Amino acid sequence: MKAQGRVHKYGDNVDTDVIIPARYLNTASAKELASHCMEDIDKEFVNKVKEGDIMVANRNFGCGSSREHAPLAIKTSGISCVIASTFARIFYRNAINIGLAILECDEAAADIQDGDEVAVDFDTGVITNVTTGKTYQAQPFPPFIQNIIAAGGLLNSINPQ
Repeated sequence: MKAQGRVHKYGDNVDTDVIIPARYLNTASAKELASHCMEDIDKEFVNKVKEGDIMVANRNFGCGSSREHAPLAIKTSGISCVIASTFARIFYRNAINIGLAILECDEAAADIQDGDEVAVDFDTGVITNVTTGKTYQAQPFPPFIQNIIAAGGLLNSINPQ
């Protein structure tokens, strides 16, 4: 599995209330959630994001509430992968459960800039900043997690249609 796209960069401690503000949690529509993704810290995110783009952040991405709405809003907005120095553990598991690819790589998170073009090889864990030519090594997911992400989430992986 591979991904490539333009980077949307954020800092430390981006919490789930910023990813998808609580005032929008009264909908079950993933598209509606995505239309409000990141709006409290980046009003233009939903207008700038394109299918396949990549989100990069620093430490403790996805902290706060344990809602699955946050990774779902990110994935449905078009983001193909989130790269961060570290993830909040509940966000990490929720992302895998809904099929959002995420990688921890401190060096990549520090170096990659907003607007850079980045390619990710999920089989090897290699992250390439196409803009600068620099590569980084993240820990690749084991095959069973790659299968969950490829299937679009945990439920799809155990109950294929």
